[in-house]
Amino acid sequence: MRDEYLTTNQGEPVTDDQNSLTVGQRGPTLLQDIVLLEKLAHFDRERIPERVVHAKGAGAHGYFKVYKSMGSYTKAKFLQDPSKETPVFVRFSVVIGSRGVADTVRDVRGFAVKFYTEDGNYDLVGNNLPVFFIRDAIKFPDLIHALKPDPVSNIPVDSAANSRFWDYMSLIPEATHMLTWVFSDLGTIKSYRFMEGFGVNTYKWINAKGKAMLIKYHWKPLGGVQYIDSKEAKRLAGIDPDIASRDLFNTLASGKTVEYELLIQMMNLKDQDKQDFDPLDATKIWPEDKFPLMPVGKMVLNRNPQNFFAEVEQSAFCPAAIVPGIDFSNDKLLQGRIFSYGDTQRYRLGANYLELPINRPKVPVNNNQQDGFMQIMPNMGSANYYPNTIGGGLPKHAPETGIPENPYVEGKVVREKISKTDDYTQAGDRYRSMNKTEQDHLVSNIVENLSCADKAIQDRMLVHFKKADKEFGNRIAKGLKG
Repeated sequence: MRDEYLTTNQGEPVTDDQNSLTVGQRGPTLLQDIVLLEKLAHFDRERIPERVVHAKGAGAHGYFKVYKSMGSYTKAKFLQDPSKETPVFVRFSVVIGSRGVADTVRDVRGFAVKFYTEDGNYDLVGNNLPVFFIRDAIKFPDLIHALKPDPVSNIPVDSAANSRFWDYMSLIPEATHMLTWVFSDLGTIKSYRFMEGFGVNTYKWINAKGKAMLIKYHWKPLGGVQYIDSKEAKRLAGIDPDIASRDLFNTLASGKTVEYELLIQMMNLKDQDKQDFDPLDATKIWPEDKFPLMPVGKMVLNRNPQNFFAEVEQSAFCPAAIVPGIDFSNDKLLQGRIFSYGDTQRYRLGANYLELPINRPKVPVNNNQQDGFMQIMPNMGSANYYPNTIGGGLPKHAPETGIPENPYVEGKVVREKISKTDDYTQAGDRYRSMNKTEQDHLVSNIVENLSCADKAIQDRMLVHFKKADKEFGNRIAKGLKG
């Protein structure tokens, strides 16, 4: 094993970084101590802004293999060859809490997968619950403000002072369905290995003939689904707040793997208007009896990151990272996410965040974007524009693969809600699908939290719960009185 010696960031050997350069043993420190200055200056800048959401997370490397060719549905190359392993990096996260939050708190969990494909990176950025609070991205800043700590007291919403959260929820009926998920026991977990994942939004797959299908993504843990109740979540938050992160890391460190199956639901575009709900509405699920789950492939996580900051903290995901054969639907929440995710990473990590090794595609990147903070892969030559002749016309436009979909769009430019809102039917169906224990826990979890809100807010919220299911709402009302 070769010797490794301390150096400055410039590579100059450092003979002592434990004692500052002073005038005599006890004299003043000299400004010319470049080892001291560099060490302190870098330390002062170690922290970058935490993510606005998904601040605390854990990550793992692995690979994905498709079971059989999906060529009938998509021309995406990584979904064609069952013998091919596509490298992946996955980040699991707590959504609302800061980096110091306990892993077991009641919250949505992020489930983000970066596929390093031969056509560039594909980011499938989802959650552990199949629906969301809102259906239009323009509401997202308001939602997160309502979920984050009070801007005056800085008290979080899971404390006694949580009227802000319920005030907002009581004024957006579309959140009713999501509340039946996040306040169930699925809202509290202690292991990422036994957690489902969902794309939440509706996407498109497009085959080589230009035919498009609407797609919903599902990740199923092959070890089964496990969750904990509210009491256990609070206990673990006190004695082992990093239990999910620790569990994932230790499992992979021991040589074991963590596996998930990818499944999809498909819908013909012409069948969208035949449904009694809007298939592009992120507050809705697609009934599995009408749109059955089809297995696509398996993801195997087998390796821990070598450095948490470089790989987990600096990993950046964006729904806009797609590959040929996968496209966006007109899902209003997805349309806003396409912009917002990349934009927040440019703020947090800089304009060249995709040049960081964890985010960099494993295929060559060629374009005329240049400069900015931390540029490490500059363009070569004088022709940093297109078209050009002095650079041989390079880089040139890539050839089209297959026939493009070319959807036709027409309509007035408006700011309007979708016509099929129906904010209560699926929420009621969700409650009625639960067994008695699950119903009891859902009701008690809501009562415990909602009881801290103002009476007027409670009354507004009860209207929504009763519209979803009369028994459901009445049980919450009874619990609040008690």
